[in-house]
Amino acid sequence: MNQLKVLYVDDDIINRKLLKNILKKHPKVYETLEAKDGKEALEVLNKNPDVDFVLLDIIMPRLDGIETLKYMKKDPRFSQIPVIVLSTDDTQKSRAIDAGANDFINKPIKERDLSQKIEQFSAL
Repeated sequence: MNQLKVLYVDDDIINRKLLKNILKKHPKVYETLEAKDGKEALEVLNKNPDVDFVLLDIIMPRLDGIETLKYMKKDPRFSQIPVIVLSTDDTQKSRAIDAGANDFINKPIKERDLSQKIEQFSAL
């Protein structure tokens, strides 16, 4: 993976703006898509099956991150997409990994941490 199309999912508009700004600066990210909850994320994925990477908040209305992740991992179109879960709650980390997340980043998101994860997963 050289150039990445990234979907970021968070119900908080400030977090979405932060993620968008960090992602726009990364040289390997050529396109970003956003969703405000898990239900919308699945709709975006259905319309954009070429997404390379997902950043997924856990605590969201309508469909939370864990349930969204479970749907993604069951669907062969999305099951191989790397997913990094974002949360302020460390206790969610094991639930996310058990549900199929590739990694976990604590909020608030630090640009350095996110850039390292992008580098790590774009090398796969």
